Amino acid sequence: MLQKPLGRGASKARPIRSDRVARPRFRSIGSISRPSSSSSVSWLSSPELVLFLVGARKTGSGFKSLKAYRSGYFGASIKLQSGYTAGVNTAFYNEAHRGKHDEVDIEFLGRTWKEPYTLQTNVYVRGSGREARFHLWFDPTKHFHRYAILWNPKEIIFLVDDIPIRRYEKKSITTFPTRPMWVYGSIWDASDWATDDGKYKTDYTYQPFVSQYKNFRLAGCSSSATPHCRPVSASPYHAMRWVQRNHMVYNYCWDSSRDRSLTPECRM
Repeated sequence: MLQKPLGRGASKARPIRSDRVARPRFRSIGSISRPSSSSSVSWLSSPELVLFLVGARKTGSGFKSLKAYRSGYFGASIKLQSGYTAGVNTAFYNEAHRGKHDEVDIEFLGRTWKEPYTLQTNVYVRGSGREARFHLWFDPTKHFHRYAILWNPKEIIFLVDDIPIRRYEKKSITTFPTRPMWVYGSIWDASDWATDDGKYKTDYTYQPFVSQYKNFRLAGCSSSATPHCRPVSASPYHAMRWVQRNHMVYNYCWDSSRDRSLTPECRM
């Protein structure tokens, strides 16, 4: 049964709020992997951005911010498709491309009929991912919910409806993203790994697959940082601990099969 994060200590938590900023500008990046007329991006008058995945495997569609950021608050309200979406990856993320690319990801891994969506957070630095996965305490297909990344020089915080669910602390320069990154949204066929490690593939008899985005907030952090750029205070931290105890289903530091030479922070 789905529950709201009102466990012990969390009921008094104050969510991290975000103020409205000017509408950010994006450009379509069309097909993620190769040109295809079967994947598309549409703006609605809300303004709302809708991504579609239809047609063939290894395709996708997305959007990209027109400017890069060195740190900041990046959020959007997102509504996912109901029904069978196994193999489909819907994402909102930051990424730097040159050299060994860095990413800070919020990803929704498609589901079978019997299973819920999995929300995957990931900090990808110097060739290795740092994933933590959650089953949400609500149905993300019924309504829009707010998902955000707060990235400052000391930490990265992932938020759901303004409640922090994960904090990734900077423990060394080699395990923390420092290069400017662009903001992206995408939907694509990730059948090889997205659902139960690739056991369940995208079934195009259920197409089109649709993801909806609106209420974008992109605010860069500077030396005169906004409240968004503060570390997590004690009260929201209680809510984060409750979410992790009750809804986290995977953490890369728990995984004994991982190469610890690539993730030394797990031993710190």
